[in-house]
Amino acid sequence: MDSEQLAARGKAVHAAAREYRDELVDYVCRLARVESPSDDPTTQAPVQEILTRALGELGYRVRKVGGGASGGHLFAAPALRPKGRPAQLLMGHSDTVWPVGTLARMPVEVRDGRLRGPGVFDMKAGLTQMIFALRILRDLELDPPATPVLFINSDEELGSPDSRRRVELVARHVCRAFVIEPSLGPDGHLKTARKGVGNFAVTVRGKAAHAGLDPRGGASAILEMAHVIRYLHGLTDHEAGITVNVGVVGGGLRPNVIAPEAHAQVDVRVLTLDDARKIEATIRAMEPGTPGTSLEIEGGFTAPPLERTPRNRALWQAAREAGSRVGITLQEAVAGGGSDGNTTSLFTATLDGLGAAGDGAHAAHEFLYVDSLVERTALLAELLMVPVPAPGEEGAG
Repeated sequence: MDSEQLAARGKAVHAAAREYRDELVDYVCRLARVESPSDDPTTQAPVQEILTRALGELGYRVRKVGGGASGGHLFAAPALRPKGRPAQLLMGHSDTVWPVGTLARMPVEVRDGRLRGPGVFDMKAGLTQMIFALRILRDLELDPPATPVLFINSDEELGSPDSRRRVELVARHVCRAFVIEPSLGPDGHLKTARKGVGNFAVTVRGKAAHAGLDPRGGASAILEMAHVIRYLHGLTDHEAGITVNVGVVGGGLRPNVIAPEAHAQVDVRVLTLDDARKIEATIRAMEPGTPGTSLEIEGGFTAPPLERTPRNRALWQAAREAGSRVGITLQEAVAGGGSDGNTTSLFTATLDGLGAAGDGAHAAHEFLYVDSLVERTALLAELLMVPVPAPGEEGAG
């Protein structure tokens, strides 16, 4: 298509999204009023049923997969799919952090251009965008160059322990992944990089003794833990995007006993896989400095970083161009938290934070801007039409 045809398509896509404005809001409200906390697997089925029905109307075959300790996950692909055509992934999650009963104190409501309520921003708006982007393509009779497939898990807020293997499997078989997590900040920056997340448990073992009668007979695990904490916090390097935080500490028996054991839980964030490997090796190489004590270190990185790789940069550039066609100027940012995009990026070009702009994910003031919901739905539909690079080309494939 030439530039005029592309511009005309972008305008048509944006106009179609505006026509859906009220329905978009209603659909987010409908999903948000079905409470679906991660830690109550039985709550996922009603949300999944709403999504399954909508996808079925679009000609998609939906399969529920997995389960385990979670509420199961949905994989959806068109019932009639052209053979040999590559696939592109729309990734999202149906679970929220909010317990059942939250609606009583945080009702879903629209006021002053904002849609408020538990889970509207993170990320039932994103689920809505998926459905309506596909509707727009259907309405305008647009045939995307790669078949859109969807994977919607129900344990993302827990770190995707049950679904991660399936996310990896799907990511290996698509040419690119669009993660419809909330955008970052009130201006709605796309998340072109996310920090990798590590969780470590440090146990110090010492020797108990009476603190008054035999102060030299023991080896204080708490004293050694104090040195460990100082050392770990000293590994933080803000310039390199590395943070190490000892967030939970415990140990000891009582004030008059030299502590025989102490425990700490450590959060580590990094921007690159190389830094993840280095910081993990450094933590595991720690040696005790207090005589009579020993260290035990468990855990590791639970989510790799989403890095600004060449193929991810090419997809970001494609998004900027798609945004201009639908009348949006996009900006990018680094997110400190992880998502399933951290996983998909290991296997395919990934763009994250395509959800609506707003604020308050996991907070009592959670909301999204209705106008941004419309704009980001148009953006997603236009992104699905971006050409797929030929095999071997550097870029989004």
